[in-house]
Amino acid sequence: MTKVMKFGGSSVQDAEKIKHVCSIVIEESKKSKIAVVCSAMKGVTDLLLSSAKIAAEGKTGYKENVENLLSKQEKAVNELMSGNFAQEAVKHIKEKIIGELKNLLKGVELIKECSPRTLDLIASFGERLNNFLIASYLKSIGKKAAYIDSRSIIKTNKQYTKALVNYEESYKKIKEKLFKEEEIPVITGFIGSAEDGSTTTLGRNGSDFSASIIAAGINAEIIEIWTDVDGVLSADPRIVKNAFVIPEVSVEEAMELSYFGAKVIHPSTMIPAFEKDIPICIKNTLNPSAPGTMIVKNPKPHSSPITGIASVNDVSIINIVGGGMIGQPGFASKVFDIFAKNDINMIMISQASSEHTICIVCLTDDAKKALLLMQEDLSDELKSRAIEKFELKENFEIVSIIGENMIGTPGIAGKLFSTLGDNGINVYAIAQGSSERNISCVIKKEETEKAIKVIHKSFLGV
Repeated sequence: MTKVMKFGGSSVQDAEKIKHVCSIVIEESKKSKIAVVCSAMKGVTDLLLSSAKIAAEGKTGYKENVENLLSKQEKAVNELMSGNFAQEAVKHIKEKIIGELKNLLKGVELIKECSPRTLDLIASFGERLNNFLIASYLKSIGKKAAYIDSRSIIKTNKQYTKALVNYEESYKKIKEKLFKEEEIPVITGFIGSAEDGSTTTLGRNGSDFSASIIAAGINAEIIEIWTDVDGVLSADPRIVKNAFVIPEVSVEEAMELSYFGAKVIHPSTMIPAFEKDIPICIKNTLNPSAPGTMIVKNPKPHSSPITGIASVNDVSIINIVGGGMIGQPGFASKVFDIFAKNDINMIMISQASSEHTICIVCLTDDAKKALLLMQEDLSDELKSRAIEKFELKENFEIVSIIGENMIGTPGIAGKLFSTLGDNGINVYAIAQGSSERNISCVIKKEETEKAIKVIHKSFLGV
């Protein structure tokens, strides 16, 4: 069997965790041909982005961050290795990787500017440091391992910070580079390179995406995403004590759960895997024997009316109210264009058939920004009274029920709203896609926990 194993930042955040992950990798390598993809140590990418921001302000505080990062790396090396292995690893980290980072940040400090291209290069150091460290440790204990910088195999365009992958070129490079020797490839997640060689990143949570691209490139039989939970849960276990691991979910269910706040897997991760029909298994590094959750095209049937419950925290409602919008073609597009041009994401949209009100739900920080932009860009419509007012309502959350069994099943929406109504929970906005896999409702923040508990009990019996 050929598989890709991806480990997140919390799974490889220090020497002890790295040793544990490597023990899982070594055991699996006895049974399968594996490629390993690892994130940066937990918190390191945030530290790097913070350093870039400080340097761009012309301040020198980033130097302390870099020294802290170097100390963290040296500590991990010395806990993992000894003798020549440790000396060589520290030398490479200090002189090559950290040395390059220092020079780069110094340049940002001098010009007081950090372009998206430079930011991507700075953000790449977390994965480069950690995967070099993990490969070095495996070699130090006598295992055949090779550090692979994914910039040599994942090719993208120049849309820095959220690069688009050139799949054809990437698959060609992956096939050329991996498994040419009897070694375990240890590959940097999150990063790629453009045609001119410049470093790009695939967006936050991009390491999962990297694993999926690599799996598709080598025609792997499975992708394992190792994290700190036993799998995909029916609800947030911090809220619902009886939340349980879902054995299998469809690709569509996993995408819905991910989008609506469940920490499953980034939706873009599933694209290459889905195209090549490669299942994804969510596993727990702290509990390797747990079966986890399989994400597959066609999950086994189950009797529950829904699969799970997810939520999005800290959202706000923007109501655009005005009689002048009624029967006016293109009015909504003006609003949507403002959001699109300013890179503001709409989570939910609702418009009554009367066309008197457009309701938009987005993250609170985005909502405040959007409100100011609309007041400015639609000032003529306000003056002419085509728009009467903008309303901003804060302190809400979105709660969503998700599941394949909802499709074509009468009464699901009625049961949801009856459950909420019977428990005195008011719904401020509703959205359901034509796929019927998701019904989302906006409720007051302080009622979210109660809502999730009563929905879970009503639909899943616990």
